[in-house]
Amino acid sequence: MARQLELLAPAGNLETLKAVIYAGADAVYAGGSRFGARAYAPNFSRDEMLEAIDFAHLYGRKLYLAVNTLLKERELKEQLYDYLLPYYEHGLDAVIVQDFGVMRFIRRNFKDLPIHASTQMTVLGADGAKFLEQAGASRIVLARELSLEEIGRVHQETGAALEVFVHGALCYCYSGQCLFSSMLGGRSGNRGRCAQPCRLPYSVLPKPETKKGRDPQYPLSPKDLCALGLLPQLVQSGVSSFKIEGRMKQAKYAAGVVSVYRKYVDRLIEGGEADYSVEEEDRKLLSAFGSRSGFTEGYFLQWNGPDMLAMQNSAHKSCDMPQEPAQKEPKVRLRGRMRMKTGSPSEFTVSYGRVSVSVWGDTAAIAHSRPVTKEELRKRLSKTGNTPFAFETLEIEADENLFLPVSSLNDLRRRALEQFAIQYLSPYRRKAQPKIAAIAKRGCKTPQEPVLLTAQAETKEQLSVLEKSPLLSGIYIDSGVFSREDTVSGLAGACDRAHEAGKQAFYCLPAVFRGHTGVFYASVLPKLKADGFLVRSYDALGFLLGQNIPPEKIRLDYCFSAWSSEAKEAFAQFHITKDTVPAELNRKEILERDNTGSEIIFYGRIPLMVSAQCVQRSVAGCSRTKKERALKDRYGVCFPVKNNCSECYNIIYNSRPACLFSAAGELKAAGIRLFRLSFTTEGKEQVAQALNGASQALGGGEWEYPADGYTYGHYKRGVE
Repeated sequence: MARQLELLAPAGNLETLKAVIYAGADAVYAGGSRFGARAYAPNFSRDEMLEAIDFAHLYGRKLYLAVNTLLKERELKEQLYDYLLPYYEHGLDAVIVQDFGVMRFIRRNFKDLPIHASTQMTVLGADGAKFLEQAGASRIVLARELSLEEIGRVHQETGAALEVFVHGALCYCYSGQCLFSSMLGGRSGNRGRCAQPCRLPYSVLPKPETKKGRDPQYPLSPKDLCALGLLPQLVQSGVSSFKIEGRMKQAKYAAGVVSVYRKYVDRLIEGGEADYSVEEEDRKLLSAFGSRSGFTEGYFLQWNGPDMLAMQNSAHKSCDMPQEPAQKEPKVRLRGRMRMKTGSPSEFTVSYGRVSVSVWGDTAAIAHSRPVTKEELRKRLSKTGNTPFAFETLEIEADENLFLPVSSLNDLRRRALEQFAIQYLSPYRRKAQPKIAAIAKRGCKTPQEPVLLTAQAETKEQLSVLEKSPLLSGIYIDSGVFSREDTVSGLAGACDRAHEAGKQAFYCLPAVFRGHTGVFYASVLPKLKADGFLVRSYDALGFLLGQNIPPEKIRLDYCFSAWSSEAKEAFAQFHITKDTVPAELNRKEILERDNTGSEIIFYGRIPLMVSAQCVQRSVAGCSRTKKERALKDRYGVCFPVKNNCSECYNIIYNSRPACLFSAAGELKAAGIRLFRLSFTTEGKEQVAQALNGASQALGGGEWEYPADGYTYGHYKRGVE
């Protein structure tokens, strides 16, 4: 085929890495001892990772290191450089990154180390891909929710190197947008410690206040992905890397799946797409390796649907796999030449490609009884043992009637192979520059600057209260407040009323910003009357910048996860200086953070999941109308669920709102001057109560907590 294709395999340990390379993986992605999104996998020690890098390179393969978690301030400043340094210098091929600050740190300190933008960055279109390429990404790992058509548009509009998952477990939530495990138990998926609450049973309630619903099912547990039959279409859409999920799986599973996909990738490379078809025996073999209630082809051909979910049983099960002949370990096929001449040191030369190494050993002695034969020399020198080498050819040039001890031959062979490996791997080695000093905190805002209260509305009822409240300096109007048809006129009226009341009005772009979303907003953006925009994705950010919206009019929501000063500085390079304090930081981490220009969610239900799947459609079919439901867990806790039909996505909210009124003094001392109330499911009375409570708390007076209960979120506990 015209474009080179890559089969990318997972490895949780060195045994699995070797197994998937033997099975035919072109590249392997793995995690080290820190900063990987599979913290509970065995992962690699430092020495194992260095061995793995060499092993992959000896076989002509690549190794990518997953550094795809969000890093705290001290981790990025004090640990990341020393962690990456030995791998970089040893020849690591690329890093997979989620954190925008980590991306900038690597660009500054390891300039020629390729960066792959993780699927955790939720890239859904060309706008996000272009932005991340501009920031330094050499490859985009697309979100798993995209269709073949959408992938094709990204490729056509950007030409970016694209990677997609083709096999393995699927998340219910858009990757990188899930706080379910984090908020419930402190085990953050953004830190590689997801407890998988999506795989637990839930009852679906018709609306939040209803106590009874359907019997518990698994409405948040997708089946496993298997896109083996779609590889030709993915190639046509511009995909160049096929990624298999499974860093926590055993070697037998990973190697087995890779071997099947290797067969069909080779079929594409050799024969093209015309005669491509998947044999039933290979489908059965993949099923035997394991699945979750069978397979789905994911979102490549459909938007969502209950048939993609393991509604009745979320367990991952495998069958008794057929006993197959043990896989023969492939070897790097070398050329060898042995010279043993009278009166001269023995010489052994090893060659492969353009690399040739010669070593010299003992001088052979005149044989007094039994001279060594050419056949014996060939036999001894061919014993490469546990090394990755074998001799394809081995020439012997030896005078007659000579003798060389076995120990001398073994030493000659050992040194030759060692020197060959050093010489062969030397082009991969790098020398890092000294660590560039960490970004200095720009300092907190001065106490003279006023403390301002803002609020965000998701309903017209909430908006009517906010417009009239004299307590607010600004309001955020969610895109879901108005239908697409009413967006321009509705927003214009809301902005006029806000301005008349002395407030600013900001428009919140959708949490999910796919290609069709961009088409719509490109048509109405010049008509939107707003003082600025709140964005929640790289696609929305890239879109606004591409439409020449001034950066000072753009504010980043908490989901951009600007945990560190480096992350804030990375956005500042694009002149984006307004952000929201991430929801997973605790009191201490907020105090350590540079909060210049940062707003904090002072009150509000935090979204736990944003998904392409729709609870309403899964249990009752699509009605194309907004509906509120709730999920009740095994403890009787209810989580509100809302569907956004204009953009077709689903949000699951926390059971209780976060409320930080008691921390007002500490937050102001941390340099925060902007405090936002985020209203989601509240009615008018709840909105008014929260407004009054927040105002009293910021003013140092007494306040009332929300009557229906509240949580501190992560303010007092944080995440690991």
